[in-house]
Formats: sequence, structure tokens, C-alpha cells
Amino acid sequence: MKDPVTTVTGITYDRESIEKWLTTAEDKHAAVLCPVTKQPLSGGSDLTPNHMLRRLIQAWCIANAKSGIDRIPTPKSPLHRSKILKLMRDLNNCNNNLLNFGALKKFDELVGESEKNRKFMAEAGVAKAIILFILRCFENGKFSGIDQALRILQLTWTPSAENQKILEDNLDNFVDSILLVLNTNSMEKITVKTQALVVLKNVTEVLSSSHLEKLDPYFFSEMVKVLREKISPQATRSVLQILIEISPLGRNRTKIVEAGAVFELIEVELGNPEKRTTELIFCLLAQLCSCADGRQRLLEHAGAMAVASKRLLRVSPATDDRILCVIELIARFSATPAVVMEMLRVGGVSKICMVLHADCAVYLKKKAREILRLHSNVWSNSPCIQVYLLTRYTR
Repeated sequence: MKDPVTTVTGITYDRESIEKWLTTAEDKHAAVLCPVTKQPLSGGSDLTPNHMLRRLIQAWCIANAKSGIDRIPTPKSPLHRSKILKLMRDLNNCNNNLLNFGALKKFDELVGESEKNRKFMAEAGVAKAIILFILRCFENGKFSGIDQALRILQLTWTPSAENQKILEDNLDNFVDSILLVLNTNSMEKITVKTQALVVLKNVTEVLSSSHLEKLDPYFFSEMVKVLREKISPQATRSVLQILIEISPLGRNRTKIVEAGAVFELIEVELGNPEKRTTELIFCLLAQLCSCADGRQRLLEHAGAMAVASKRLLRVSPATDDRILCVIELIARFSATPAVVMEMLRVGGVSKICMVLHADCAVYLKKKAREILRLHSNVWSNSPCIQVYLLTRYTR
């Protein structure tokens, strides 16, 4: 044991172990019982530190230090709600910067200590206090502490109605403060920028569509800039999730295309990203290719059709679905003779034929058949697939 505690049933356990037991039982909505006596237990407030046993354990560690036993540190006192509320008051004290940054530093220490602290702080409403702190910093033009604030907000975020209301009332200032962090020219700020984008992703998931469709073109150009700079894999995924979330709203799809997102998406995919990133890239491309400008930008990239063909049947069923969606939109609405021949030349048509024989969902095979029917009179002249098409579709 490192931190022995005694329950109301008189049994002593290690704090980490018994808290895990209690949490697991509560998550399963089961009766919380003492593992030894089987008597009912309540929450963590009924766990009393067993100081005598802890001192005996520490003394034993010291006595056996020559055998390689490390002395366990004296555990810190459990976090109490009153302490969190006091720190929140200090953080939002508009007349004392020392109190502000002292509270911010303490919050930063607490979120780094344990998952339990982060959950406790989230339930106490720390996220709201941090949002208000960030907004006040932006209004005053003083951005010291923003880095810590974003880290804390990422780890204590809760999608509550109260947080949503504050953000919707101050959306422009909050977004501008995030973009300001993203424009910091420093390699040391990679972690901070990534945290800022995770926060922005969390925020866009709770905002109403009426607010998200009012985002200006500058916002989208900054998101595309992150894709171009490849700050970190997590930052890239966060931007993709943000754009997927807001793309269907208002004119956002057009704004994303005009910001140059299609080209950058293909460039990121050519860099062989991890599976999850590829899934997000083709999900967004399928949305953007539903408009004529999106399809045009895709075809302007020399490697677009080739990389789509290469990824088909190599990533996941979800990716296959989105790739076939992109190819169908191109084949149906933007298929000039040059495009039709390029699809054949880069192996796209052959790969679509392979879908019909692959072990995949019926609806994917149906999509593949529809694409092949669109231009079978041209593709059937290819010696690679001539027999295949001639036996299935008449000219």
C-alpha cells in the first residue's frame, strides 16, 4: 500500500484500489459493497486515512532501503470542493493579477496530478472560470497565462448548457484568442497549439448551428494553415473534426474550399498519415466534393485521383465508403473525357472492379456498380478490364 485508507466497515485498503472499486461499481449502477465484509459503502468521503499504517509502511521501506526498496512519499490530502471554489474566486478577481496567476498555477498543478482531480475540477465548474479568464485576457490585451489556461480547459472541459451560453455570447473573442495562440511563431508552442485546437474542437461540438455558420473566412484560412504546417498529428485530426462538424452549415463548405482546404487535404494524405486521419480526410473530401468548386479543386491536384484509388480497400470500410462517394461525384458531375481516362490510367477503375470481388458490404458493391455503369462505354476499351465490363454491361 502507498496510501492506506479505512472504510466505514473498518477494513483498510490502498486508496487507489478502493477508489477504483467504488468507481467501477457506480459506473455499472451496481450496489457498492465492501469487498471483504460485503456491507454497503458510499463515496470517497467515507475513506479515512490510516496514518499509523502509512508510517509503519514508510518505516519498513526505510529499513529495507539497502534491498532496493524506495520510501513511499507522504500522500497529498484529497482535493476538497471548498479549495476549488476559492481558487475559482481568486482566478476571477479582476483587481489582483497575483491572485489570478497564483490560482492558475495551482489549477495547472492539480490537473497534472491525477485523473481524479481532473474529474473533480470538471464537476466543480472550473471550465467556466477558465473560459471567463481567457475572455478577460483577450479584452485586456494581456495574454500571459493563456497557455496554462488552455491546458486546464482541455482537461476539465464539460459540454454544459452554461458553458455553451458563455461561449455563444462571446464567440468572436474566444475564437480570436485561440487563433492568436495558433499564430505564435515558436516551435516550443507545438503542445500549446495542439491543446488550443482540441479545445476549439470541443467548443464547436456544442455550439448551435446559427453561430457556427457565421464564422468568417479568416477562421477557415487559419484552419487550413494548420493543415499545411502539420503542427502535430493530434492537431491535424482536431482541425479535420472541426471542419467536418461545421462544413454542412450555411456557406461554410464554400468557405472551406475557397480557403484551399482540398489541396492541403490531398497533401496531408500523400504523407501517409495514420488510419484515423485518413478516415477524417476522405470524410471531409466527400462533403467538399458535393459542390462544383470542391470537385474542381480536387481535380486540379495531380495526385488526387491516384491517392484515392490507392487508399481504396486499404484503410477501413468507412474510408472505402467516402472514397467511393468522392469518385461517384466526380464520375457523375465532373467527368470530362480527360478525367475519365485519368481514372482508368491511375488504376481507379480497376480498383472499383476489385470492390465487387472483395469481402465488403453489399452497399459498397452497389456503389461500385453504379460508378462502373456511368462510363462503361469508355472503360470497356481498356484491355485490363475489357472482359470484365463486356460480360456485365452492354454499351
